[in-house]
Amino acid sequence: MGTGLIKKPAIDQRYAQFKLSIRESKIHRRGVYAEELIPAHRKVIEYTGERINRKETKRRGDGPITYLFTLDDYWTLDGAVGGSGAEIINHCCDPNIRAWNTRGHILYMSKRVIQRGEELTIDYRFAKNIEKVTCKCGSPKCRGVINLLK
Repeated sequence: MGTGLIKKPAIDQRYAQFKLSIRESKIHRRGVYAEELIPAHRKVIEYTGERINRKETKRRGDGPITYLFTLDDYWTLDGAVGGSGAEIINHCCDPNIRAWNTRGHILYMSKRVIQRGEELTIDYRFAKNIEKVTCKCGSPKCRGVINLLK
């Protein structure tokens, strides 16, 4: 359970504060798009999923595509199981949303005004000491990898 592609990704409106949709993306496979204007510094969607421990995180993290978000030193959320749709949001080196980890919840907040039709993006901030993952975000600020450089 929890590994591999999500067959029918969808936005769970219980966790989204704005109208969002999932469509094909120029960055990677599918992405999440704003269907209305989103003001700056607002909660956009909560990242949800099955809460798993370190051992299970290591097991599920071995696939080519995963939907894992680290909560703390022990817990991880697996968006492939019970995800809100936030797990489909693609990486960008110059993102329009940021993650806010508070009280066991991951909230995705808008960094700036996001226009209707714009793809939502977040910096995945992969560790610099793990295998490098090539970035295809297309941003002028692209660092070439999803991993942090410093």
